[in-house]
Amino acid sequence: MKYKITGDNLQIVTLELSEGEKVYGEAGSMVYMSSNMKMEAKARGGILKSIGRKFMGETFFMTEFYPTNGNGYVAFAGNAPGKIKAIEIDGKEFIVQKDAFLCAEDGVELSVAFQKRLGSIFFGGEGFILERLTGRGTAFIHACGDLIEMDLKEGESVKVDTGSVVGWESSVDYDISRVKGIKTIFFGGEGLFLTTLKGPGKIIIQSMTLHNLASALAPFLPRQQQTSGRSGVLGTFLDETLGK
Repeated sequence: MKYKITGDNLQIVTLELSEGEKVYGEAGSMVYMSSNMKMEAKARGGILKSIGRKFMGETFFMTEFYPTNGNGYVAFAGNAPGKIKAIEIDGKEFIVQKDAFLCAEDGVELSVAFQKRLGSIFFGGEGFILERLTGRGTAFIHACGDLIEMDLKEGESVKVDTGSVVGWESSVDYDISRVKGIKTIFFGGEGLFLTTLKGPGKIIIQSMTLHNLASALAPFLPRQQQTSGRSGVLGTFLDETLGK
């Protein structure tokens, strides 16, 4: 399989497949494909794993794509402004935030992962349920904003704004630490907790979360005007007279 990621903040990944190769993706993430590409919705991994994907925020059925009569191509994109990142899965586990998965080669398995520590569960920003990528092959994830990749050495740690962690290798220790100082807590604007990641291993951080993007856009979105529930000419007259 060959792939090409194009675009800037609304990226799209195009996968070129040879006959016999197969990829799968989140339902609804496909943008375009060649005329010889076949697609089929399947409950990959059986009923239990499909139910687990529903808990992750993914769809029960995943869509598989494979070419017939020669090579073919299929393209995928995320549902929000951001970046697409290719992750090479070579037998090691890689954990990503819920809804980050976009598509992957057939040899990559997507399953549910759970937070192990109570602090991470309640204050981590990623929630109780995460996504685990295992097997062998290339997987593609999508997240808002720009993506920063770091390789932490043994014992090296970094503190990250809660919710900004996109993914990490399973060798990375993930925990939550409380912000110190009363003034910092109430007036620092960074919240009460920070995520602490300790190496060794690779981590991926995003510059913008979907929550922060929605909060920034909220003041500029039109709001639905409330109505009194009256209808007809008389209702309109009463609304105008009463200033509603």
